[in-house]
Amino acid sequence: MSILPLREYPDPILHQKAQSVAKIDDEIRLFLDDMLETMYADRGAGLAAPQVGVSKRMIVLDAEQKEDEDGHHQKGHPMALINPEIIYKSEEKILFCEGCLSLPEQRADVERHQKIKVRYQDTNGSVKEIEAEDYLAVILQHEIDHLDGILYIDHLSRLKREMLLKKLQKAREQKAEKA
Repeated sequence: MSILPLREYPDPILHQKAQSVAKIDDEIRLFLDDMLETMYADRGAGLAAPQVGVSKRMIVLDAEQKEDEDGHHQKGHPMALINPEIIYKSEEKILFCEGCLSLPEQRADVERHQKIKVRYQDTNGSVKEIEAEDYLAVILQHEIDHLDGILYIDHLSRLKREMLLKKLQKAREQKAEKA
């Protein structure tokens, strides 16, 4: 397994609608393993294939990971979803402070559906469904948005989005100065 390079805003692939995966084979399974390793290495809760430069409808996530008392990472329940689609959204919404590996060190409150149901294929090609609420529902909505070329900042008001992007640019400039 290997850690894949992350694509950051404003990389054009992040705004493209990803293509369905037609054939699930060992190459796809290995890529999903690499995505999980990349997600864990960057301390993310989820990762979509476009974020590592592949415009295919695949996501990985782990809503149950934690750090132990010594700061060591503990995997929780890693999941890989191929061709996921939301088939149910509750009317109830929640506000959740989201971040994104493609917009490093930036966070903002985003309104999401509290409960959803997602249909997807697992790594064996079997069609499955998962019902999710709260944190898991937020992660799934965030990552599936990536597959449709939508970033969490696209859910913000123009003013909030511009402020966040200015902070991102400033952080990049400061990082470049230190390098």
